[in-house]
Amino acid sequence: MTIPELYGSLVFNDKIMRDKLPKDVYKALRKTIDNNTHLEIDVANAVAVAMKEWAVEHGATHFTHWFQPMTGFTAEKHDSFISPIEGGEVIMDFSGKELIKGEPDASSFPSGGLRATFEARGYTAWDPTSPAFIKDGTLCIPTAFCSYSGEALDKKTPLLRSMEALNREATKVLHLLGNTEVSSVATTVGPEQEYFLVEKEAFKKRKDLIFTGRTLLGAMPPKGQEMEDHYFGTLKPRVAAYMHELDEELWKLGIPAKTKHNEVAPGQHELAPVFDTTNVAVDHNQLTMEIMKKVADKHDFVCLLHEKPFDGINGSGKHNNWSMTTNTGVNLLDPGKTPAENIQFLVFLTAVISAVDKYADLMRLSVASAGNDHRLGANEAPPAIISIFLGDELTAVLDSIENGTFFGKQQKVSMDIGAQVLPHFTKDTTDRNRTSPFAFTGNKFEFRSLGSSLSVSGPNVILNTAVAEALSIFAEAIKDVPADKIEETVHELIKKTIIEHKRVIFNGNGYTDEWVEEAAKRGLYNYKSTPDVLPVFIEDKNVKLFTKHHIFTESEIHSRYEILLENYSKTLHIEAKTLIDMVNHQFLPAVLETIDKAATVATKKKQFAGLSVKTEVAILEKLTDKYDGIYEAVEKLAEDTAKAEAMEDALELAKFYQSEIIADMDKVRKLADATEEMLPEGALPYPSYADMLFYV
Repeated sequence: MTIPELYGSLVFNDKIMRDKLPKDVYKALRKTIDNNTHLEIDVANAVAVAMKEWAVEHGATHFTHWFQPMTGFTAEKHDSFISPIEGGEVIMDFSGKELIKGEPDASSFPSGGLRATFEARGYTAWDPTSPAFIKDGTLCIPTAFCSYSGEALDKKTPLLRSMEALNREATKVLHLLGNTEVSSVATTVGPEQEYFLVEKEAFKKRKDLIFTGRTLLGAMPPKGQEMEDHYFGTLKPRVAAYMHELDEELWKLGIPAKTKHNEVAPGQHELAPVFDTTNVAVDHNQLTMEIMKKVADKHDFVCLLHEKPFDGINGSGKHNNWSMTTNTGVNLLDPGKTPAENIQFLVFLTAVISAVDKYADLMRLSVASAGNDHRLGANEAPPAIISIFLGDELTAVLDSIENGTFFGKQQKVSMDIGAQVLPHFTKDTTDRNRTSPFAFTGNKFEFRSLGSSLSVSGPNVILNTAVAEALSIFAEAIKDVPADKIEETVHELIKKTIIEHKRVIFNGNGYTDEWVEEAAKRGLYNYKSTPDVLPVFIEDKNVKLFTKHHIFTESEIHSRYEILLENYSKTLHIEAKTLIDMVNHQFLPAVLETIDKAATVATKKKQFAGLSVKTEVAILEKLTDKYDGIYEAVEKLAEDTAKAEAMEDALELAKFYQSEIIADMDKVRKLADATEEMLPEGALPYPSYADMLFYV
């Protein structure tokens, strides 16, 4: 099978729908998908029959409503297509009602108080804008998930609402600018995904990796990433075989996996897809993370998606490439050849700048997690301070608008590398900035702060909603302006927006202390940890934003706030308990065994050979001191963990974990890692960093 034949072969895509559905049904379904209109039950019945027939042809026996609860993972309940008939036989049946609505238990998923334990009913509702697919012999139908009383209990529903809000406001602005051909605007996303591969057998021996996804103990080996030889390096045969099969499995599901390479840290890699509509891209990224793990298992690997699996080397992020495209095929963030004269581009660019400046707190919130706190602000990820990189040319364009000066277009520069045989090519008008959290990269913005395990839904809900709000303000400002005054008014509006929000633009090095000081002078937010930023979710200005655009109700906002606090504390609680377990039952016994062996050797050396044991005594004293120090530190960790278990206030608890438990864990680790370096080869009861990072 060729790649074009393979691609999308397990997806109920547009081509299959055209082939399988009656013309009137196909047109009705396309109208629903393209125009967000209601789907009638007779159309759903016809689609269900065709979908079932196609799925059975491909070996499917079951169907499931595939949804994304607030766990951050996906969920599915499988039902077979069989329907008993007379004579003890069955037929394969699937109705429009089953396609449209499912009923999973809503009480067992995180709800932040929206549902009581005894209130079990919840609903899944078909999302026709994201195509159904076959996975593991089951027809998977992407759905939204809500409670019995209608509140969103998932990550898809708010995303769809935010896409509708941006579509509405962007289309309104375009019409006011005279671009009446446009009937809709969609956001597009291409999420790059970083990950680690470790040997399956090594993974099985590490309780910390099994329970938490990251190593809680582990001294650095003699070599880390300092030679920078792994980045873009030649793929090892087993890794190449894994990546090849991963590509094929993703292509079957219509996921446009495009780029793959080794990342900076040893054992770290990256996969990047082609852009897609945001809703589909979010679904695809959830699938990608799942398929990565399944394919890794077949190759005797384990795929780690934690933001910081190994201390001392780079962690993994996820870059969210975001843009806006009209139904006429125009990228609204494409500057064209003359950005200074492209008023439509400048309107949408400054709307984004305004949105990011006003709601930088929410953008920081959208990437907050216990895992991502290990990355943000380190020299491997953008800082926690949200700023925008525009590059020299666009910054100069905005400066000229603000100051009323002429913008002299930058001339294209031909690159001459100095060897005659090498081709000349045109140099880009601006460099890239890897330290920027939100960087303009030609015709899109790259939100670089996301953690590798994060659902990309949340950050895109914030982006879509904040930009929708900025556009609504623009529309309100120009809605009554006469046609002959519109250009002048829009120009003044752009200028005003630049002046009010230029503080968020920063093209320099985000890793420096000077930038932290400068950002404080500018009044930019600097939320260093998850408990610091979570309360912004329920601040008045942010509640007003979400409720105005019908993204969340107030109860949905407060429920998510509670869930995020709870997830943070639970994550650190599991890590603390796991570290206590590993130290008490594995690490300290290994140290004690080493002490016993060293003492036995010293005793024999002195008693039977009459030799000096000065060196052995010094080693024993050091090991014993370290053993005692680790024991005391882990006892303190256990005591503080017990205190945390008795606390009831969610925010107070999260802050206690952040200030006390993390400090306790860091102390235990520091002592243990220093002790590990003194242990003989083979003394550790689990694989070391050297065993895991350099043998894939």
